[in-house]
Amino acid sequence: MPILERVDSGAITRLTLNTPEKLNALSDAMLAALQSELLSIADSTDIRVVILAANGKAFCAGHDLKEMTHGRQAADGGKAYFADLFSRCATLMTTIRDLPQPVIAQPHGIATAAGCQLVATCDLAIAAEGTRFGVNGVNIGLFCSTPMVALSRNIPRKKAFEMLTTGRFIDTSRAIELGLINDAVPYEELEQATNELAITIASKLSTAVRIGKQAFYRQIEMPLDAAYDYTRDVMVENMMDSDTAEGISAFIEKRPPSWSDS
Repeated sequence: MPILERVDSGAITRLTLNTPEKLNALSDAMLAALQSELLSIADSTDIRVVILAANGKAFCAGHDLKEMTHGRQAADGGKAYFADLFSRCATLMTTIRDLPQPVIAQPHGIATAAGCQLVATCDLAIAAEGTRFGVNGVNIGLFCSTPMVALSRNIPRKKAFEMLTTGRFIDTSRAIELGLINDAVPYEELEQATNELAITIASKLSTAVRIGKQAFYRQIEMPLDAAYDYTRDVMVENMMDSDTAEGISAFIEKRPPSWSDS
């Protein structure tokens, strides 16, 4: 069985972490599989939305601690391996951010450490009610410094720091309140709810969504004046698209748009 399942359904691709016996840990093999699939998806003009799900009782329990412990057997005590591991994980997270298509996380069970980082990195997230989220590395003496990057860009900094320093978990209601996830539904409704969100996004003009996702992440790190200058140019580029002109005309004329990518 593949450690990562991929199902393409029209404009939507579902990637499913498939090592439930390891709580879908981000092993070396899992990181490589995710990176490979995402890079292939990035080049597709047919795929408009990606869903990231998992099999078993947990979404993702973070890095594979057994693999990390094995890395210590190297002459340098694992230093080079650890640097490479965290670099590869960071590359995966930036690949998700830079992917032209929106990525929806579908967590259930637990999402801990780098698994919580994965949820925070995705553009959207719908969780099963009862899912628990944590950056709990501090409980074993390892501060979740790389997961902190995504987490602190999703939720208020004092709440992020509290999670990082206490190792405490939050539930779905708190995760919604803080902005880590968009919504939570009963587990039996999770796949349907995620699919409905994906279908809604996939129905929009794909060029507009791709332009918008890129601009969203670029402007959010800019000073206010620079962000307005940048997004002004993005809006102009978007307005010059013939499909956008058609969408505006269709709205004025009270008819469905006839887009070239429909």
